[in-house]
Amino acid sequence: MGNDAGSPQGPVTCGSWIRRPENLNLVVLGRSRCGNSCPALLEIFSFDPKTISLSTSPLTTYVLEAEEGNPDAIAVHPSGDDFVCAFSSGNCKLFELYGRETNMKLLAKELTPLQVIGPQKCISFSVDGSKFAAGGLDGHLRIMEWPSMGVILDEPEAHKSVRDMDFSLDSEFLASTSTDGSARIWKIEDGIPLTTLSRRSDEKIELCRFSKDGTKPFLFCSVQKGDTSVTSVYDISTWNKIGHKRLIKKSASVMSISQDGKYLSLTFYGICLPYFNSSKFCESRGSKDGDICVVEVKKMQIYHYSRRLHLGTNISSLEFCPGERVMLTTSVEWGALVTKLTVPKDWKEWQIYLVLLGLFLASIVAFYIFFKNSDSFWKFPMGKDQPARPRFKPVLRDPQSYDDQNVWGPVDM
Repeated sequence: MGNDAGSPQGPVTCGSWIRRPENLNLVVLGRSRCGNSCPALLEIFSFDPKTISLSTSPLTTYVLEAEEGNPDAIAVHPSGDDFVCAFSSGNCKLFELYGRETNMKLLAKELTPLQVIGPQKCISFSVDGSKFAAGGLDGHLRIMEWPSMGVILDEPEAHKSVRDMDFSLDSEFLASTSTDGSARIWKIEDGIPLTTLSRRSDEKIELCRFSKDGTKPFLFCSVQKGDTSVTSVYDISTWNKIGHKRLIKKSASVMSISQDGKYLSLTFYGICLPYFNSSKFCESRGSKDGDICVVEVKKMQIYHYSRRLHLGTNISSLEFCPGERVMLTTSVEWGALVTKLTVPKDWKEWQIYLVLLGLFLASIVAFYIFFKNSDSFWKFPMGKDQPARPRFKPVLRDPQSYDDQNVWGPVDM
């Protein structure tokens, strides 16, 4: 869903997938204000997995008030029933989704603890949906219970400025990175900082994502050392770095991981230029080359690479589609794009059952053939040519057969 030259709408500033309870994938996009005639908007689009495209027109549109500012970030609850949007005005709002695809509506609700908290760089829900976190440009980190909004952590000086963050699969930890290159681990249950990831003086930890496959307790981080960028892996039982790999020469700017944890995706900086967001905060983000790559986590090898996907602009958001090997990317220049990934296809549930049924039928046929071509142990006595037949002669013979075989003949009296 691009931005046409003559479009009466503002540019796309953020976007995310929505996985509805009826296994329907939607996309929510935030558009900034463009002049006095184009207000800031939130739009919901449907996704067609057959054509790998978004609907040409939104299912529903929510017009934002001028004082709310522009949407900066979106976090969708795992249930797919609602999402939180952070605005440049420094407020966050909850939007509840009602109705089916043909008659969908958005209902906005105020979140009192998240009013006038300043612009937020990162907002996120935990995997189980029980926690919500917000990281501000001012370095303030908040972790709350959901939906009660009870405060778990409220740390005004968590970082110089929050750059990235992510919940662990079990919602036990939160990893956060700063614009100064540091990274901290937070123990959510206790609401305290657990540790700071070790790094050299010339290294900057920029992005972070926890593994999500449930078997490998790792934390992936994008680390910048001068002009060299590597993806480092930390063991979350000790928080020690266990390895790293240089995937590409460019520096990573956005990181995402698939819901099943099989794939890790990154966008890269090309020409690193300053970018002024809606809050007039200068930063460098996205990829001027518009490239993305998808890495298979088990082997840490690149399985998909898209060049110049958003050529000449910054990729601001990057997210895997739930249940499909499709990537959503957004940028101010190109809007929202969905890209089918060239990765090995996953087994569908019905395909697994079909294979199991085939194996079961094959075993029945094999048993029938074996039964027909071999002596069953129910058919006694055994055949003459059966190898198991005794080879020794009986000691007691039949009297008649004994007389017949008497070589001496009858005795003449």
